[in-house]
Amino acid sequence: MKALAKIVLLTMLVVLITVSAHSQENLWYELNYKVRELYKQGEYSEATDVAKEALKVAENTFGPDHPRVATSLNNLGEVYGAQGRYAEAEPLYKRALAILEEALGPEHPDVARMLENMVELYRAIGNKEEAERLEERIKIIRSKNQ
Repeated sequence: MKALAKIVLLTMLVVLITVSAHSQENLWYELNYKVRELYKQGEYSEATDVAKEALKVAENTFGPDHPRVATSLNNLGEVYGAQGRYAEAEPLYKRALAILEEALGPEHPDVARMLENMVELYRAIGNKEEAERLEERIKIIRSKNQ
């Protein structure tokens, strides 16, 4: 009987953990949707707060090196960029890029999309050379993924 009770308790624990992880994943999706909506509306201050929360949820739910963390980093970087907060956006983009390169490989299409955001940032701050270097890399990635 004790063995059966242990099995039931372990099963319940697994179910609770699974439900909790699923609800955290849903929360992450909801937060990212809200960030995009606030961004579209020009509500950058509120979008920043929601994007920071989405990043925390992503790191806690998926781990610090998961592609969804890269998505959250990118979203926060875009919100900062829209506010002209380029110095704050750049390290977020760099971390997101590193995560994607490690998780998906340096020639994955998602890496090219991340690089596009970095090109916009470098153009905005007047770093034409770095923007052009990244644009060349994007072309190479795209040519390999056709």
